[in-house]
Amino acid sequence: MKILYQGSPGAYSHLAANELYPDAEIVACKTFDECFKRAEEDKNLKIIIPESNRITGNIGIEYLIFKHRLNVYAEHFHRIEHNLLALPGSKLKDIKNVYSHAQALSQCSEFIKKNNISENVRADTAGSAELISKNQNKNDAAIASKLSAQIYKLDIIASNIENEKGNVTRFLIMGKNILQPEFGKGKFITSFLFKLKSKPAALYQSLGGFAINGVNLTKLQSYPEKNSFSSYFFLCDLDGHIEDSKVQKSLEELGLHCEDFHVLGVFQADKFRND
Repeated sequence: MKILYQGSPGAYSHLAANELYPDAEIVACKTFDECFKRAEEDKNLKIIIPESNRITGNIGIEYLIFKHRLNVYAEHFHRIEHNLLALPGSKLKDIKNVYSHAQALSQCSEFIKKNNISENVRADTAGSAELISKNQNKNDAAIASKLSAQIYKLDIIASNIENEKGNVTRFLIMGKNILQPEFGKGKFITSFLFKLKSKPAALYQSLGGFAINGVNLTKLQSYPEKNSFSSYFFLCDLDGHIEDSKVQKSLEELGLHCEDFHVLGVFQADKFRND
């Protein structure tokens, strides 16, 4: 099995992939676009993509979900523990500049402000650690994982520096093939996207079926259609399996109001949801 992720070795996506698929071949891609494109072209590949963070919200990959419409096989909630990494021998008092992904900088804003460190946005966390290792400037540091410290031979000069300790990112495992678990015992998530017909109160009317049938929506996110701010796609998750009669009735009602509707996947709910 081959798993693709975005970022440099040591990225949190790399950690999540290792946790889920310890025996798989795990391959880094430079961009999210590359991950999605390669998975669309090769049905034997899977990708692991960060979708949202408990503290800072959506990661911003919705447009790629709409564009490529890969199947969602699973979700995985991964605890994010941010660390300040610097050259061996560096002390916290030496650090003047910190480099990392915008999300990581935001999630560690209190620590950065307290220590009067200047922020520098980079494409990813592990790539920032690699930059520190290459530049060899003791005044620079990166916010990244412990794995990044090991890979790039950096010291961890401050651990768990995130603003909130319950920092968790939700990852989606996706691919070209259509796979779904059989309907039975257990908790399931059905993920789908839709575009409504252009008419007044369309969203309000389209969601009535879920209320009538007692189906819980756990995610409802709008995203503008390409080159438009008057036409929107919606990305949804609901509690339940698509073969459940209540879910089927709800989606049938929704379909009456849609120009476009596509099921992204049905998968087991991660046990983290029970915590």
